[in-house]
Amino acid sequence: MAVPLPPAGEGVQSGASPTNESRQLLSYLSAGLTDESIARELGVSERTVARRIVRLQEMLGARTRFQLGVQASRRGWL
Repeated sequence: MAVPLPPAGEGVQSGASPTNESRQLLSYLSAGLTDESIARELGVSERTVARRIVRLQEMLGARTRFQLGVQASRRGWL
């Protein structure tokens, strides 16, 4: 099922930039780590990892984790 692409910049807060924590989380996701592995690396719960991922998805206007990776890459966050 196709999903339309949002116009450039839609869903992104003006002036939004990733924190070091967000960059680290994105790098773990791009490396293919599971939520469990990421949680262990960051010293937080799996639920915290899931919430942080959702927050990043909302910030970048992404509906899926794949879209999150694409949007983060387009903005030079990875």
